[in-house]
Amino acid sequence: MNKNNITTLDEFKTKHYIPIGTTERDKLENDSAEFRVGVLIHDARLELGLTQEQLADKCGTNKAFISKVENDIHDVRLSTLRKIVEVGLGGELQLSIRV
Repeated sequence: MNKNNITTLDEFKTKHYIPIGTTERDKLENDSAEFRVGVLIHDARLELGLTQEQLADKCGTNKAFISKVENDIHDVRLSTLRKIVEVGLGGELQLSIRV
């Protein structure tokens, strides 16, 4: 917990769910990856002051699709994700692989 009494998500998960470094925690992290992508898109869109419809128009899709991606209802292909991030949000998609 930091000086403002704010608990990070990792601290919360460790305290209430599964310790870091366990197989169960790794599965939890992997299962939540799609959710995090939606949250990142949502947060970036709001930071830019865009509506879902405006973002959809910029990247050639529709509002319903953006909503489904943001709310983890629809999986998104890497090429589509890149288009949303780079064309729609004007950002840069960065991926990493750990082995």
